[in-house]
Amino acid sequence: MESMSITEARRVALRAQSLDRGRPDGPVTMRRLTGAVDRLNLLQIDSVNVLARAHLVPLYSRLGPYDTGLLERAAGRAPRRLVETWAHVASYVPTSTYPLLEWRRRAYQREAWGSIAAVPQAHPHELELVRSLVTELGPVTGSRIHDELERAGRTAPRSRLEWGWNWTTAKRCLEYLFFTGEVMSARRNSAFERCYDLPERVLPPALRHAPGISDDDAIRRLLELGARAHGVGTARCFRDYFRLRGPRAQRALADLVDDGTLVPVDINGWGEPTYRHRDAVLPRRATGSALLSPFDPLVWERRRLEALFDVFYRIEIYVPAHRRRLGYYVLPFLQGEQITAMVDLKADRPAGVLRVTAAHRTPHADGVTPAALAAELRLLADWLGLAEVAVVPTGDLSADLAADLSAQADGQLAEGRPAVVTAAGG
Repeated sequence: MESMSITEARRVALRAQSLDRGRPDGPVTMRRLTGAVDRLNLLQIDSVNVLARAHLVPLYSRLGPYDTGLLERAAGRAPRRLVETWAHVASYVPTSTYPLLEWRRRAYQREAWGSIAAVPQAHPHELELVRSLVTELGPVTGSRIHDELERAGRTAPRSRLEWGWNWTTAKRCLEYLFFTGEVMSARRNSAFERCYDLPERVLPPALRHAPGISDDDAIRRLLELGARAHGVGTARCFRDYFRLRGPRAQRALADLVDDGTLVPVDINGWGEPTYRHRDAVLPRRATGSALLSPFDPLVWERRRLEALFDVFYRIEIYVPAHRRRLGYYVLPFLQGEQITAMVDLKADRPAGVLRVTAAHRTPHADGVTPAALAAELRLLADWLGLAEVAVVPTGDLSADLAADLSAQADGQLAEGRPAVVTAAGG
């Protein structure tokens, strides 16, 4: 069995996620963007928009400032390069990955949550009406479908109390049809609502007419994609990428080990079987820097993150404010081979300010200056169209971070360049 140190495993993981080097030079083209998505395999979608939409930030972390319209075009115009489906959770995936998830769409009674799996029994008449409405009106938003059901007397008027998972009948029917693949998202509108349509009006022709894939082959290929994206990890890590479970996932792992795709390795300090993808690369060093979204593939599996980087990290959106350890929407800051800081960020769009509401050092910040983080925050603010960075004096890194931001702004002024980003409140 191969042996690998934690440091080596960390560098393998960073290379697999395209985070081991600085961002590439030059403009971000459609080809470069879709290449990055192909390497990640999926982009998680989440409604939280306190900083930026969840699916936008992982590409920024790897490519730097880019035109988000490229992603909208890739997923919202023919020929589509990305489509929405249930993968890790609701996600954008390359069109080549969509057929690999057909088994999940068919197995909705086992794979979907209860209120969605129960829709055919709970709302059979409304479901038929929603089907016909999407056929007639698509691409169409859930709001329009609700209005049509309400006009037909098939659902109660919307209430202001409806939020989160308290869905209308129209929303439940649409989510069922979306989960099963009977309808798809043709695009997102300016309010980030899905515009639902039939698959034959969304999928590229080659995909619509592609031969089917057996469930076992699909799950094996998904597990291999998860392993490739991680580079090295446990079976739990690889399964979590596409949320695979059960005997088929266990058989898929055994098959990938038998054919040499996954190579067993011993990592010092890991107490469970671990594997390296045969194509994984071990770079000599890692030199990249990036802020990582809470929905970034590198940080999804929190136990894996803790094992690789020796940091504790949890998303605390649903934790009462007085019990939060690090903040509401905290991004780890990757600096070289270590995560050196945790920063709680908020895009205050009306004021044009990127607010750093807390900044904490990790145990691996010794000897690391906050200048790199300050530069990253200025770059992020510019990408988000925000003119300032304001640091609240919360956390053991906030004062030094504010000082570095001010110094960088002063340096711009001394060079005769406008200091469009400043520090405040530090």
